[in-house]
Amino acid sequence: MTVTPFEDVPQTRRWWARGAYVAVVLAAAVLLGAAGLAGTIVLLLTAAGGLVVTVAGIYWFLISRGVLRWCALGLAVLAPLVILVLHIQAGLVLEVTIAIALVVVAVACARAALREQREGSSMAEYPAPTWKHAFLVMNPRSGGGKVVKFDLQRKAEELGAEVALLEGPGPVDVDALARQAVARGADLLGVAGGDGTQALVAGIAAEHNLPFLVISAGTRNHFALDLGLDREDPTGCLDALRDGVELHVDLGKINGRTFVNNSSFGVYAEVVQSPAYRDDKTGTVLEMLPDLIKGDKGARLRAQMDGETVDGPQAVLVSNGPYGSNDLAGLGRRTRLDRGVLGAVTISAESTREAVGLLRRATKHGLIQRTASEVVVGADVPEIPVGVDGEALLMATPVRCTIEPRALRVLVPRNRPGVPPAQPSLDLVRLRELAWGRRHAAVSAPAAPSASSAGD
Repeated sequence: MTVTPFEDVPQTRRWWARGAYVAVVLAAAVLLGAAGLAGTIVLLLTAAGGLVVTVAGIYWFLISRGVLRWCALGLAVLAPLVILVLHIQAGLVLEVTIAIALVVVAVACARAALREQREGSSMAEYPAPTWKHAFLVMNPRSGGGKVVKFDLQRKAEELGAEVALLEGPGPVDVDALARQAVARGADLLGVAGGDGTQALVAGIAAEHNLPFLVISAGTRNHFALDLGLDREDPTGCLDALRDGVELHVDLGKINGRTFVNNSSFGVYAEVVQSPAYRDDKTGTVLEMLPDLIKGDKGARLRAQMDGETVDGPQAVLVSNGPYGSNDLAGLGRRTRLDRGVLGAVTISAESTREAVGLLRRATKHGLIQRTASEVVVGADVPEIPVGVDGEALLMATPVRCTIEPRALRVLVPRNRPGVPPAQPSLDLVRLRELAWGRRHAAVSAPAAPSASSAGD
């Protein structure tokens, strides 16, 4: 990989960052001119107090439970409203309006500065294979019942595919189901379901060098999103069976098991491991977050990323290709899936305050982001919980994650929405670096091969 020095960042982005700070200063100047020095100092102190209360409210919301948690959230919401009312009562309606407009300008400038240049063109496309026996696994329970809602089984069978529904009182062995289909002559495999099931069958397709069809019938469908598929209407994914093209994408491996999105350790893996997570994801996260953010649970981890060792992180995220620089949880997008490297993020927070600072992106102390060909996660216990594409597993340590470049042949519709540009979040650390010239090394991934130069 190549390292691009901070000085090579386009000058326009640095001026956008400085413009954000100038707009904030002008907003303060408008209030200063209207209220005078003494009045402005009072207003600014009041605003600063409101900001402190808001931050404190968010802090206590994250680390508390029960009535205290919701009181803290109410405080965080009410504080800025009270400050706004006080400014209006001071007769500064016009000035406050102008100041708010300038803050909006500052946010727009900040986003323009933080927007990274898009990498190259989209992934190379290859001619679609001719198939005779397509075998599709469909989970009627995924995504709130999308398989039934969109009548996917009937539509797929009309196109000539064999469909196996994952239904019944007990769990279905998807691995055995797919392998039996291959033994019967299936020359295309596909899944309508969640990313965990997608990964399982994708591994079998890659093993037999078969094309793989992704049908976005799960809840979040991160893999489908990064392939440029329509997550709202999975019917469109079936168009690949009659007018498709092939993409060659990477596959992650964790102790021999395939993952298409990410594998997580520590805080997030502990949440996914909870029995209540599948039924109430948000409630489970809120319930477990206080203990996890304080480091009260979980084994002591050790992550090795191509020779670099991080000892004692609270969370480790290993992804099939790196996410954006400000995506600490793997909930966003990857601009492409054929880079041939893993993404690795470790978070080491020494205090709850530091953990909250990382979540707010007000600091990067304790945060390490790398790309690597291999990540090994060890622990002080023989087994640790791991979240693999949202599925809760227990794995023997050390856990080894590797990448298989362009191992999966994915069949996608020729006409599809495509991968939209990622919208940058307000990363205050990065904004300061851009505005004031601190050095920052950005990692550029190796260029993906063109269709003419890459082999099958």
